[in-house]
Amino acid sequence: MMKKSDIKYTAFWDERYQNLDFAYGKEPNLFFKEEVQKLKSGTILLPADGEGRNGVFAAKLGWNVTATDLSIEGKNKAQKLANESGVPLKYIVGDIQKIEFPKESFDVIGLIYAHFSAWKISIIHQKLATLLKPGGYIIFEAFSKNHLDYQKDNQKIGGPKDIDMLFSIEQIQQDFAGLEIQVLEEKEVFLNEGACHNGKGSVIRFIGKKIS
Repeated sequence: MMKKSDIKYTAFWDERYQNLDFAYGKEPNLFFKEEVQKLKSGTILLPADGEGRNGVFAAKLGWNVTATDLSIEGKNKAQKLANESGVPLKYIVGDIQKIEFPKESFDVIGLIYAHFSAWKISIIHQKLATLLKPGGYIIFEAFSKNHLDYQKDNQKIGGPKDIDMLFSIEQIQQDFAGLEIQVLEEKEVFLNEGACHNGKGSVIRFIGKKIS
């Protein structure tokens, strides 16, 4: 059974994706775009992929994409974008904490602004690490705890207002302790992603590799 907070969260995203014309645009996140293009295509999992901008981009590169999200409206938009682009997209509506996949079944997992309920973040991260094949990568970008200061100056930058849903370098180190860190930094970025990510923000970027 879903918690009341999760039901409320799902309704929030359904409304956003239903009412806006691609809330974060149709183009992929720039960090994800740069990093995924460096890798040989294979299987990729994109939890919280929303309207599919990153999943569709990966599919265009030849990746076998599995996207997930809580929002059926997100799936509808993602399928529309995939059809426009002429690429296949497997999209599962549900809670990534509860969706089951075989262990070591993905070459890459992309976590792009995947801000989960605070109580489940570490549980999900640790689960996802088990889904990576040896030699596989996690590509991560999401707002840092310092992002709240940026929101005060510009509400258009978006992001959760609950500090416990935001990230720190220390948290990523703990959650993905079994992965080899290739990139881990807090960085000020300028986002131009649709109507809901606009302006300067503070993010955590992480590339982790599963050695064994």
